[in-house]
Amino acid sequence: MEENNPFLNIIDFIGYIDQLKHVTRKNALHDRSREENTAEHSWHAALSALLLAPYADQPVDVNKVVKMLLIHDLVEIEAGDTFVYDSEEVAKQEPSEAEAADIILSKLPEQQGEMLQNLWDEFEARVTPEAKFAKAIDRFLPLYSNIVNHGYSWLPYDVTHSHVREIGSIIKDGSTGLWELVEDMLDEAVQDGYLNP
Repeated sequence: MEENNPFLNIIDFIGYIDQLKHVTRKNALHDRSREENTAEHSWHAALSALLLAPYADQPVDVNKVVKMLLIHDLVEIEAGDTFVYDSEEVAKQEPSEAEAADIILSKLPEQQGEMLQNLWDEFEARVTPEAKFAKAIDRFLPLYSNIVNHGYSWLPYDVTHSHVREIGSIIKDGSTGLWELVEDMLDEAVQDGYLNP
């Protein structure tokens, strides 16, 4: 293919990002049949944001939130998934993901690459209402999966209630209503024995 043909570059990129379907996460599907992949998580997050946007603490441009959630984990093609409850992995995550974003987004024509880079940077900075809400959804879904599948990725790693609250507290920056629901769910998870106190 022609190297400087923007149309063909985008087609190549679409083929390249298919790899996201092969990045396995620590979270299982709700029925515990297998672990989810990052492409599934991104789709689930985008649709969840569309549906939960009325519950954001501040008005948000839902289209922008959906775009952020569709691209926020593209970096996992190069950097892999980081298990949020592993502090050593998390410490290495930021520089690794920033490098991955550069590698991945440089494959696009300049205009599209810059647009996605700006969205990714905004999501990571968590300053705008859209980024706060997108991050809340991103953090909520794995937590919710563990509620539904009874601690699939919590129990093997001895994850505690306080650790989940600490990691999940980002949710309240985007949706206090969602965070209040989460707090109730976490208390029930401890009572039911699939989250360590």
